[in-house]
Amino acid sequence: MMLSLLCLALGAFAIGTEGFMVAGLLPDIAGDLHVSIPAAGQLVTVFALTYALGSPILAVVTGGRDRRRLLMSSMAMFALGNAFAALSTSYGALLAARVVLALAAGTFMPAASAYAAAIAPPERRGRALSIIYTGMTTAVVVGVPLGIVAGDRFGWRITFAGVAGMALIALAGVWRLVESIGVGPTTGLRERLAVARRPDVLTALALTVLALTGAFTVYTYLAPFLGQAAGVTGAALAPLLFVSGVGGAVGNLVGGMASDRFDLRTLLTVILLGLVASFGLLSLAPHLLPPGAVLPALVVLLFAWGVFGWAFPSAQQTRLVRMEPRLASVTLSLNASATYIGISLGAVLGSAAVAHDRVLEIGWLGAACEVAALLVFRLAPAASRALRSSDRRSERLPVGDELRPAPARISQSMSVSQIGARR
Repeated sequence: MMLSLLCLALGAFAIGTEGFMVAGLLPDIAGDLHVSIPAAGQLVTVFALTYALGSPILAVVTGGRDRRRLLMSSMAMFALGNAFAALSTSYGALLAARVVLALAAGTFMPAASAYAAAIAPPERRGRALSIIYTGMTTAVVVGVPLGIVAGDRFGWRITFAGVAGMALIALAGVWRLVESIGVGPTTGLRERLAVARRPDVLTALALTVLALTGAFTVYTYLAPFLGQAAGVTGAALAPLLFVSGVGGAVGNLVGGMASDRFDLRTLLTVILLGLVASFGLLSLAPHLLPPGAVLPALVVLLFAWGVFGWAFPSAQQTRLVRMEPRLASVTLSLNASATYIGISLGAVLGSAAVAHDRVLEIGWLGAACEVAALLVFRLAPAASRALRSSDRRSERLPVGDELRPAPARISQSMSVSQIGARR
């Protein structure tokens, strides 16, 4: 099991490197393609919206396909998309490449998460999901800083070429190490929308949207923010992104283990409060601290942001799986869409601040979004009842029963892997 999960984490590493490095390269891309930084920021918005809208549809269309082949084809498409981006000579061509990349990533990541949830025993599901996201956090720690340095020295196109090479390695790993698992009946788009309309699921998805909106209001325009707040530009961004990535790696692992051991309501509350404080202090530090103290303070805050921000995905996905284990692949797919809706909204919100020359205020905007997320999470009664009920149910059922379907709806003879892999 571990080798297959690490292989999928490698695919997530390639996707994360491409996705997160764009924010650090925005000034270079904007200058080379002769567009404004807010316009270049729409490369993030278009990717996120395409992912959010395309992922559920692709999940329905590909629902009957063998998971291994689906993971292979989507990673091959991701490699080709990066090659196209590397060869792009205009803003429009790069925008089109990001659409292709979003469709590939929107197919691979939900399939990888559903695969992890399917093959892991219930008491280790949070950790299995966190392994997939370790690829993302490792991308932030290693891939993004290296991409920033390479882009500063050789041009931004070389970074996309490098990611294309990583995607090919991940493709070879999937081919060699990931085994096929049974695929149950396909869940149609109408059924997925019915799940999304459930009050508990809808509130959970709203939490994801708000939390990610806050995060990407800041992250998308982190390069111009650090340039104005502390004079950090070009390759000098890499060490700061590395610090944030180390915090993310810590947060991802701790979040996965904590999700399996502690009350999720308390855990998510702590995470959201940590994000509120991190973002608020990011904007406060340049105004209150002497110039020599700003950069050290930002280093600490970026590490804290990484810890809390990357603890969120594992905890939230574990929560969604517990709400209705039989529909785990559906809720995880919807959560992926909610994630990228949040990313797109964050890019738009941040671009408004940058366009009005208020880049130092993006931390306040991010904090406000996290406060809204916390209020939705704590005050929504339907979601609160569902979460407490799911926690009690997961504690009450013996290992293996959490995924047992109701006899009237799904055959008792269906295997656990088939249920978890239903798309």
